[in-house]
Amino acid sequence: MEKRLLIKYVGVDIYQQELLVLKNVQFEVHSGEFIYLLGKVGSGKSSLLKSLYHELPILSGVAGVLNYDLLAIKPGEVPYLRRKIGIVFQDFQLLTDRTVNDNLEFVLKATGWEDKQSIEEQIEAVLSQVGMSKKGYKMPHQLSGGEQQRIVIARALLNSPEIILADEPTGNLDPETGKELVELLYNIRLSGTTVIMATHNMSWISKFPGRILHCEDDKLVEVNNLF
Repeated sequence: MEKRLLIKYVGVDIYQQELLVLKNVQFEVHSGEFIYLLGKVGSGKSSLLKSLYHELPILSGVAGVLNYDLLAIKPGEVPYLRRKIGIVFQDFQLLTDRTVNDNLEFVLKATGWEDKQSIEEQIEAVLSQVGMSKKGYKMPHQLSGGEQQRIVIARALLNSPEIILADEPTGNLDPETGKELVELLYNIRLSGTTVIMATHNMSWISKFPGRILHCEDDKLVEVNNLF
């Protein structure tokens, strides 16, 4: 399968409010890659991820994501960019007052899905993909942390994204549950979806090999071998 260029940054400075967090960022990402984003707390990992879906604006350099020029993107185009990117947060961010199915239906309707049968079929498909097909009727508080994070991954898959961004997705989970989650994300990339995962946990890299990008001293560098 031919690898498509999904992300290209050249000479990009990333700011968090007035503070320069990463300077002269330069990297490319292609379809089907699994990429670790490493670095200490405050090193710019989350800021880099936020820049990719235009939560943090980019003011200089070349920044292309999924054929959108982030320096010239119009406000009306941002929702369409975000539909092509699935986001997995550390703290789940599920709506606690509704069932799993209703959480997923809410996202689909908010992103333009209207046909009831198509909505139901898509919810069924993503829950099956993350091994949660029997849990749609449950409320978030009835699920374990690992199960909630699986639902979050299902939510990220709803619009068949080309890229999944996972920001410390195992941060609140025990090691065994965390391993299952990383394995799930690792297998998702086999369908051609690119996964970029910010993490502190370097032990995943030996179990699930991938590219390594490291945020350190205001810079993003590619690391060929950590061990």
